[in-house]
Amino acid sequence: MAHQVCPWWLGYFLTSPLRRWLSDPADIVAPYVREGMTVLEPGPGMGFFTLEMARRVGPAGRIVAVDVQPKMLEKLKQRATKAGIAERVDARLATSDSLGIRDLKGIVDFALVFAVVHEVPSPGNLFMEMTEALRPGALLLLAEPKGHVKQNLFESELEDAAKAGLTVVDRPAIRRSLTALLKK
Repeated sequence: MAHQVCPWWLGYFLTSPLRRWLSDPADIVAPYVREGMTVLEPGPGMGFFTLEMARRVGPAGRIVAVDVQPKMLEKLKQRATKAGIAERVDARLATSDSLGIRDLKGIVDFALVFAVVHEVPSPGNLFMEMTEALRPGALLLLAEPKGHVKQNLFESELEDAAKAGLTVVDRPAIRRSLTALLKK
């Protein structure tokens, strides 16, 4: 789903310890990710959130990380292997028009969509694919960077999510982000 995608080399900055100091992935995912869950993460980059979620889901859980950039996925796999949790991470290469997650229909417990919707050519299609993968009652945390996404664009994304069958249930606070917690 390529559309003004963050350059792969920027992934090194996005996984830096400085970013963790500014917004700790553990604090962000802790309320939502538990042992044994199946989690979907489109646009994982090099795994800033992926590794933390893989630790939380434990050996019985699984993170499906989908990206359009092979170099991002390659580095993500290396980082997961180094952390000893590679078997929990299913890294998939998306195409320009699909996440390639049809096999996940109705089994995903949680989806983290962090700073990615503004990069895809069709947010409506993205939300439709994710909604199909979510089990009934599953949650999706949507966060967009305030510096890149204005409030009106974020509200448009929420309209696309609603058309796909998702309902806003909360607006959690995440530093420097526009956020919404959605439920199927």
